Amino acid sequence: MPVILGIESSCDETSAAISVNGTICSNIIANQTVHERFGGVVPELASRAHQQQIIPTVEQAIRDAKIHKNDIDAVAFTRGPGLLGSLLVGTSFAKAFALARNIPLIEVNHMQAHILAHFIEEPVPEFPFLCLTVSGGHTQLVLVKNHFEMDLLGQTLDDAAGEAFDKTAKILGLPYPGGPLIDLHAQQGNPNAFPFPEPQVPGLDFSFSGLKTAILYFVQQKQKEQADFLETHLDDVCASVQSRIVSILLNKLQRAAFETGVSHVAIAGGVSANSGLRNGVVALGKERGWQVFIPRFEYCTDNAAMIAIAGHYKYLLHEFVGQDVAPLARYTI
Repeated sequence: MPVILGIESSCDETSAAISVNGTICSNIIANQTVHERFGGVVPELASRAHQQQIIPTVEQAIRDAKIHKNDIDAVAFTRGPGLLGSLLVGTSFAKAFALARNIPLIEVNHMQAHILAHFIEEPVPEFPFLCLTVSGGHTQLVLVKNHFEMDLLGQTLDDAAGEAFDKTAKILGLPYPGGPLIDLHAQQGNPNAFPFPEPQVPGLDFSFSGLKTAILYFVQQKQKEQADFLETHLDDVCASVQSRIVSILLNKLQRAAFETGVSHVAIAGGVSANSGLRNGVVALGKERGWQVFIPRFEYCTDNAAMIAIAGHYKYLLHEFVGQDVAPLARYTI
């Protein structure tokens, strides 16, 4: 009955979780508000905040799980991908904790962990399944054959979907983080008000940079024609932008399901918390006869529960690493 401490520090959330025999008993997330006035994550400030938060966050996770630190059998941590300074804080803490307790160390790929978040709670998908992983830094289509055998079918060639949301929010004058605010405004708007273009990208890859540019030019032109355009049409613009980003994602997902013949379909990553994407996948699943799997909101954004569950399955396989392990800013599946 392994007890795993999970550590997540890939970007701007410091998180710690405890898994007991594959059941998540605590999942603590400390957010960083210092980046709001800069309109995006400042890597140096993120790593400093991780240094301040990681010890109290881990202590809280241990208390909430009602265990003692001596009960922990292994430490799982995010090795990458992510911001190198942020990753270094989590990696260093995990190595020190494991060395002090003389317990195994387990490295976890952040993107694999997002996919394995589907195994935190029932119901869980059957292998093989398709997973659309969408976040601020990544957009990937993955064929998941087992817990750690995953084929990357397609990925973004430039901006990620989450990045497209956040950069659009900045164009619209919304504060950081803007993606959730676009979602809120979109729920009050008309998704067919303004037709934005869909990039023509071959295969199962994605592209969002052209769409972002089209939105910028559209807003600039409309503001020339009507100075208060955004004040009077913000909900409709947000709804139209969200509708296009979601349609790009769903069209590729539908194509991947057709090409692979897989009917178990999942979404993961921070953008999977978007209501338009969640509702769109569910509706498309009913239309196509898919079984659709979406993690609970707290397991969609960056969190240590997904690191701990990935660590649990690696522990069962005795996949441990040594004290010479180093974080990786770029780390492919």
